[in-house]
Amino acid sequence: MAHYRASESKREQFRRYLEKAGVLDSLTNVLVTLYEEPEKPNNALDFLKQHLGVVGPETADVEALRLEVVELRQKYEMVLEENKELKAKLSHYEPQQDEGRTE
Repeated sequence: MAHYRASESKREQFRRYLEKAGVLDSLTNVLVTLYEEPEKPNNALDFLKQHLGVVGPETADVEALRLEVVELRQKYEMVLEENKELKAKLSHYEPQQDEGRTE
């Protein structure tokens, strides 16, 4: 009997936690929305995810974007290096041009 009360206490604490965090209200609202849908969706779980804001980009899209970020970072580093080299060349030739003008 004591074991039963302990588990009930944990359940009650968990329920209060969910209620305080707004989880119960959100779930209730989404389930009511699903209930009131005139045409029930084929996949109720997807409906719940969509209405709870869980639906995110597809895994393939995320991976493609990660690869693009890596490529763009590499290009950025190359452009920075090229810029550095061009500035060095420019600074090498600029003083000679100034000297030529003063003579």
